Amino acid sequence: MDDQAYEQQLTQLIDTFYARVRADAQLGPIFNDAVGDWPEHLQQLTLFWHSVMCGSGRYKGQPVPAHMRHRDRITPELFTRWLTLWAQTTDELLPAEMAQGLQDRASRIAESLQLALFFRLGPPGQSVSTG
Repeated sequence: MDDQAYEQQLTQLIDTFYARVRADAQLGPIFNDAVGDWPEHLQQLTLFWHSVMCGSGRYKGQPVPAHMRHRDRITPELFTRWLTLWAQTTDELLPAEMAQGLQDRASRIAESLQLALFFRLGPPGQSVSTG
């Protein structure tokens, strides 16, 4: 698949997925409060996923600080909800191999974001805890 066709599939995926996120009872309120300009945000998310999957380097944002600003509203359970909705949407819209690749990457990204948001080391000699 050429790069332009891949980007078109990603654009359709991102638009469909985030329409579902915005309508979701758990995720919608958080995303709708956090995003001021949805068209711009969707474009950035498409660039993000294109960079992740194709190594294009076109995405220049910083996901960890963006999520950290909303840490008081984000829970590990919301990551599970997001990943479930992502899997459903990718399975519906994409060829199986592409869907699986996006799901695998999303799981790794979610794990990294959760570590950034919730992982805390205690003082020396104490056990590690999470948020």
